[in-house]
Amino acid sequence: MNRGYGTTLVWIGLAIGLAAPAFAQDAERGRALYELCATCHGEQGEGNALYLAPSIGGLPSWYVEQQLEKFRAGGRGTHFDDIPGMRMRPMALTLRNDRGDDLRDVTAYVASLPVTKPQPLLTGGDAARGAGFYAVCQACHGPAGEGVAATNGPPLANQNDWYMLSSLERFKSGVRGSSPNDPNGAVMRGMAAVLPDEQAIKDVIAYIISLSGK
Repeated sequence: MNRGYGTTLVWIGLAIGLAAPAFAQDAERGRALYELCATCHGEQGEGNALYLAPSIGGLPSWYVEQQLEKFRAGGRGTHFDDIPGMRMRPMALTLRNDRGDDLRDVTAYVASLPVTKPQPLLTGGDAARGAGFYAVCQACHGPAGEGVAATNGPPLANQNDWYMLSSLERFKSGVRGSSPNDPNGAVMRGMAAVLPDEQAIKDVIAYIISLSGK
């Protein structure tokens, strides 16, 4: 065997051997870090309306990481009328990088949790009418509510209906999406303004929860 080739294989083997425990440790760290999150979001990330905590299980890691970064930077959770956001911001600030990448580890763990379809709690929405409103939303969130990473649009089909109602109301009022540290939120605020009233919001949500997410 060529000596240089053999040396290269040795180094590759060492790299793989060293990397494997690191990945395992990251997964374990993510699980440990999530214990604090589970208090509100649930063991499987299923969400809890009592704590104003939405379903997060199975959300793509890029989206969860993006939102946590916004909370840390003050793009979310600084408006006095944003009660769930103000609860979440201190949680995001506990994530540190001095002994590992807390943010990436916990977001990877959240993404690994099973996706669940929450039971609808809202009533009075007209899905057929909501389909017309959703025509504007699908460019960013996908025709099946599956989410579009290229537009920073998260999946919606498996999100809690009460959380979507709360979020859209906060976007419309400027409680969310008005910070200069949240440019994507500013876009969403403009989209929420298209919905004229609470009935329209309920209609589009009724349509969203009818989607498959695939």
